Amino acid sequence: MNNDTPWPSVADAEQRVLSIQRKLHRWSKTDSERRFDDLYNLVYDRATLLVAWDRVKSNRGSRTAGLDGWSRWHIEHRIGVKCFLEEIQTQLKARTYRPAPVRERGIPKRGGKVRYLGIPTVNA
Repeated sequence: MNNDTPWPSVADAEQRVLSIQRKLHRWSKTDSERRFDDLYNLVYDRATLLVAWDRVKSNRGSRTAGLDGWSRWHIEHRIGVKCFLEEIQTQLKARTYRPAPVRERGIPKRGGKVRYLGIPTVNA
């Protein structure tokens, strides 16, 4: 995959990601023994990152600042979405990206089930 190509439109990115997902699904159904050894390059593919950003920005919670103090507005107006995604892509390609540690918390639901939430923590 050539990740030095221009950033696709959101619609093109969604089509590309959906096409990849369909292929992987089809291949896994055809051969249950098949192993997919090189999926990491799909994680930092520009289409994947753009679709992920589009999904995150459409969440109601995107108006609230995250653990790093940045909200969607901050990224869109101060940093720039493409610059932000390029930095993440660079870190992912170099395998230097490290997400914040997460503490898992179980929230009881009716019927005895538990819903688990990941709560990012700050290293002191």
